[in-house]
Amino acid sequence: MTERGSLLDKLKRMQERNVRGKEAEPSAPAAEPAQQSAQVIRLPLWPETVRGVPNGLLRSALFGAIRKGRRRYISGEDLAAIDGVTIRYKGERLDQGDLDVWESVLHAVRLQELGSQCHLTSYALLKLMGKTDTGKNRATLQARIERLRANAVTIKQGRYSYIGGLVDEAYKDEETQAWVIVVNPKLHALYAADQFTQVEWNVRHALDGKPLAQWLHSFYASHAKPYPMRIETLHELCGSETVRMDHYRQDLRKALDAVTAACEAHGEGFSY
Repeated sequence: MTERGSLLDKLKRMQERNVRGKEAEPSAPAAEPAQQSAQVIRLPLWPETVRGVPNGLLRSALFGAIRKGRRRYISGEDLAAIDGVTIRYKGERLDQGDLDVWESVLHAVRLQELGSQCHLTSYALLKLMGKTDTGKNRATLQARIERLRANAVTIKQGRYSYIGGLVDEAYKDEETQAWVIVVNPKLHALYAADQFTQVEWNVRHALDGKPLAQWLHSFYASHAKPYPMRIETLHELCGSETVRMDHYRQDLRKALDAVTAACEAHGEGFSY
């Protein structure tokens, strides 16, 4: 055998040993596909001039048209709401001022992922509401955030239900007035395309201090085609605490006039 033939045989035997060795080794586990990144859940990104609120909350007595003063504690009751919306609530009664705070929190939270920490100051929150940064307003703001955190609400709107608090977590640095607020990402279910309303903030702010007018403005804004409704039905839906219906009729007339004037002043059509 020639030297070249001997060398080829040796290389062939070495190759055969390498193949047998690899067959005997345990096979390495197949690489797992990269995990899909978790879906980022956000609220719809509405314009700066409006506030986005689920329709069910605007068409019910959850944020009632009630006056200032002592509030009734509700121990798990079904609140008045239009057909197709069911709201069960446990906690201190909420008013239109509480809705202003909640709308402002959601307005800030819409810029980031739901469930993440939203960092903002008392000054920033009060500015969103058109309030000055005073000690009294800070105290009122904290009381309202505490109320929004302490409640439990079940909201059924369309095919989805939400069970939880209107605010999941809230922390505050007493020295810097810096807040950390967390909103439950499951709240996103109430923000389907046809299930929330963009309320004109300038009109709502112009009605500050007129809870029935604020409630009426948001209620009718949530309807593309408002329909006639009995005064007694409006009395129940807005959560009014006015006992005598003749007094409520007078309040209703004044409130509707105020909504008409505020809408005309800011270029939003409204008539009744």
